[in-house]
This record gives sequence, C-alpha cells and structure tokens, in this order.
Amino acid sequence: MRKIRIAIAGVGNCASSLVQGIEYYRSRDADTFSGIMNPKIGDWAPSDVEVVAAFDIDKRKVGKPLEEAIFAKPNCTKIFQSALPISDVIVQMAPILDGIAPHMADYPEDEAFRPADLPPVDVVEVLKESGAEVLVCYMPVGSEDAVRHYAQACLDAHVALVNCVPVFIASTPEWASKFREAGLPIVGDDVKSQLGATILHRTLSRLFGDRGVPLQRTYQLNTGGNTDFLNMKALDRLESKKISKTKSVQSQLDGHFDPDNIHIGPSDYVTWQNDNKVAFIRVEAKGFGNVPVELELRLSVEDSPNSAGVVIDAIRCAKLGLDRGLGGPLEAVSAYYMKTPPKQMRDTLARDLTTAFIDDASHAESLVGGTQQNKSVD
Repeated sequence: MRKIRIAIAGVGNCASSLVQGIEYYRSRDADTFSGIMNPKIGDWAPSDVEVVAAFDIDKRKVGKPLEEAIFAKPNCTKIFQSALPISDVIVQMAPILDGIAPHMADYPEDEAFRPADLPPVDVVEVLKESGAEVLVCYMPVGSEDAVRHYAQACLDAHVALVNCVPVFIASTPEWASKFREAGLPIVGDDVKSQLGATILHRTLSRLFGDRGVPLQRTYQLNTGGNTDFLNMKALDRLESKKISKTKSVQSQLDGHFDPDNIHIGPSDYVTWQNDNKVAFIRVEAKGFGNVPVELELRLSVEDSPNSAGVVIDAIRCAKLGLDRGLGGPLEAVSAYYMKTPPKQMRDTLARDLTTAFIDDASHAESLVGGTQQNKSVD
C-alpha cells in the first residue's frame, strides 16, 4: 500500500514529535498500545505516513537531514524515539516573511530561532517535485503572512493542508472557497492537543452546563518553556491565539457569556519547563439553590507529543478527503481536531461525525448538512 506523502512547514518541537511517532508506532501494535485515537484511518496506520519535504529557517536545521534536524536546538521536546531511519529528506530554507518575532534575538541561541543566511526555495516547486499530498503547517503563532504563503502554495501545487496554527484559513470563507474550488481538503485551524488544556476546559464547561450548574467565571493560564511560549511573549503576535482558545471554550457554553468573566490564554514563559506545559484552570459556577460551586485544576503535559497524537489523525483524514475528491474544509474533522473550525460543535457530536466520515463519506456528508446544522454552536 502506498504511504501518505507529507511535507512539513516548520521543523520545531511538534514536527519532532510527529516524526518520532511515525517510527515509534512502526514496531508497535497501535490497536493495543497507548496514545492513538484511531489505529486505522482508511487503510493507513500511523506509520503509513512518510515525510517527503520539510521547510524551516533556522541555521541549525536548514541543509540537515530531517532525522537530525528534529533534534537540533532550539527544539526541547521529549525524545521517545531516538533511533530513526536514514531518509533523503533535507530541510530546505523557507521564506522567513513574518515567521520570526524580533524579540527572539534577545534570547540565548539554545532557546530562540537563528535564521540561516540563505535564499529561500520556491515552496510550490518543492511540493511538486517531492510528490507531497498533504502539507502540515507548524508555523509560529502570529505568522500570518507565512501561513498564507503556505496555504497559497498548497493551492498552486495541488496539496491538501492541515493547519495546526491559529492563523485562520479553513475558518475564513475566502480561503475555504479557494480550497473548495481547487478540490483540495483542508483541516484547520489551530490544533487541539490530544488531552490538553483546551479540550479539558471545553469538556468541563460542557459538563457543568449539562448538569444544570452554569458557569459564572472561568480562566485558563498556561506556562511553558518552548519556543512557542517564547514567541508568544510578543503580545502583538498573541491576538489570534487568544481568540482561538477563548472562542473554543465559549462555544461549549450555553447562551451569552460576558467576556469580562472569561480569560484564556498563554500566561508566561518559564525557560526550565522546556516543552512541558502546565495549565491552571479555574471554574466558578452556581448550583442548586444558587449555592456556589468552584473547581481548580492543574494539568501538566508534554506539549508537542500531545499535539502529534491529533495531527497523525488529521493527516490521514485529509488524505481520505483527497482520495474521495472532497474540496474545502472537512467540517466534522476540523471540529473534532481543531480549536477554530469553520463550524463549532459539541466534541461528542464532532467525534461521531468524524467516525462517520472515516467509515463512509456520503453518510458523513449527510450528517454534516443536517444533524450538524441543528446541533452546532456558534
């Protein structure tokens, strides 16, 4: 069986976990081993994904084989699969555009990006020559121009897109229409971690509502020590991330929620945490007899493997859509795997619709057009 050929834009911690995971599950039974939501999607297991092209801007990664570049600084995620097969994939110099925040220069080399002094490649040509079918976009938060550059390159090279960052492509009608007209599926925007702060906060919010204990106030504060958290110290790059995370949680609440009573977003950069992310969630609610109910929760996760557990599914769903001739956002898949999909919905519904999509495309499409329309939330 032919593997799914993917390109990766941004060889950071998330890419490292994804590449490690592809090999990690090659010698393990995904049906019985932890960490996989769908052992098979179509005919593909997690190890049936093959990276055929990679782009980055860092001088420690550009020009290096992918299996070396994923372990280069400033990457700091956990290494759970150090032995990787030798590939012929060389990381190529991408256009920088707005991919590097200026304040990165103020931090030590081991923590921050250091651009290579090389001309960028033509992304469209590389995608065509590599035979890539799906591009996974891992650009830093706030890289609006860079993400759009890759989105347009996908359209020009006829490649599907999995947009893991909060630059709104799948959820913007103009871009959604372009992918629809091109007959190219897109899964986006802004990946939910497999068991991270957003999915947990969404689930708690829905649980309170379903049990008749409406939320009064809530916050989510996150700290971490990877380049994602360092990048977001530039507040002008943080706007889309706060919008994405806040609306994702708000979508699970009943009725209007005063924006002054909800605060969700990255909080601070703590160098020694590396890729470990710590989230603090507080919920204040009113129960029977208007009696107060309060919940405080602390979650500690390795950020990038938590992302890869979702992306490995999103890639395979994008390939299913490509093989089935579907263009535009895969709405149920995006709702299940992404924070800001074109249509928000309950996670239980999104899971059922995604399962239906995987099992039978025509059945899933009828559900998206009917059940989803009736039960989705703004």
